[in-house]
Amino acid sequence: MRKIIVFIMTVLMPSLIIAQGDKKRDTWEPIKFFIGSWEGTGKGEPGVSKVEREYQFVLDGKYIFAKNKSKYEPQEKNPKGEAHEDWGIFSYDRSRRLFVLRQFHVEGFVNQYVLDTLNRDSTKLVFITESIENIPLG
Repeated sequence: MRKIIVFIMTVLMPSLIIAQGDKKRDTWEPIKFFIGSWEGTGKGEPGVSKVEREYQFVLDGKYIFAKNKSKYEPQEKNPKGEAHEDWGIFSYDRSRRLFVLRQFHVEGFVNQYVLDTLNRDSTKLVFITESIENIPLG
């Protein structure tokens, strides 16, 4: 009986402690710096834009909800300017062990991205497109 207890203490206990430590690890740690409201500028094909973004935990902290508004200034190619809006939901896919972002655009298309690269200090995240719904041909 004593050998069994020693086996449990020396072999199984460390793995139970590690497993408990994993449960306490914050899944969102690498990307929770997004949480809050952000303002800035952007630049792209439609021109220069004023950007407003908001990120918040939703549904008991299981997801991050993102709201984006971009207002593009008038330019020669687009004299009236342009407004863009999208909503996004970040989730963590435990089976694939990666973050997924689904973006729903006012134009009617949906992008799904997966986190491809995350550097050690979380200052650079690279999401790649996994699928696109309702995108116009060409």
